[in-house]
Amino acid sequence: MAIEIYWGSGSPYSWRVLLALEYKRLAYDSHLLQFSKQEHKSPQLLRMNPRGRVPVLKDGDYVVFESLACLLYLDRKYPDYPLFGTSAEEAGTIMRVICEYQAYAEHFVTQIVSAVFLDQLDQQAEEVTKAMHIVGGEARTIEGRLSKSDWLVGEQPSAADLTVFPGIMLLRRAMEKRETGDLRSRFLPMELTYPAIARWIERVEHLPGYDRSYPPHWRDTLHRS
Repeated sequence: MAIEIYWGSGSPYSWRVLLALEYKRLAYDSHLLQFSKQEHKSPQLLRMNPRGRVPVLKDGDYVVFESLACLLYLDRKYPDYPLFGTSAEEAGTIMRVICEYQAYAEHFVTQIVSAVFLDQLDQQAEEVTKAMHIVGGEARTIEGRLSKSDWLVGEQPSAADLTVFPGIMLLRRAMEKRETGDLRSRFLPMELTYPAIARWIERVEHLPGYDRSYPPHWRDTLHRS
């Protein structure tokens, strides 16, 4: 029985798990849910995840949700192409980098992105300015790590890369909107502001199955522009 994933386009948490499935060369059935139709709140989804959020991963009779729990399950169940390293030390470092991102950057990335896409930059100018300062500092930390290594931890892609990458891509997409004005110069063009991160993005984009993981509505928007 194939793995099933229920996900939403543009959800960075869903993207993490799709990247993992592709990187591990696992066969899966994809169920793309429409947020606009509240499909993530359907009775079927609520039976699997009472919180009504994505991603939800179903493997036979086993159901797991929360993106990092999904990554850990996939790595323990299907150990080829490991996501959490090959030693206790490497696993600890990978989890530390993930925890740093979650504790010190993720909330502020979400705050900036939400303000941009909900057209609330003017109303939240002070909060966004503070968030940009914090995210900039965390981006410099990531830049420093990637200036010394192709991947965030070790010599191969890991759960750290798959966790951080969607958030950075979402932030980059938000900064590309003309409404961001002068804010965008703090991040774009990324090849100049954060060249090591830009090269890392290219490496992730060349991972197996990347195109299948890419948010489809982003691609549709690109084709319309």
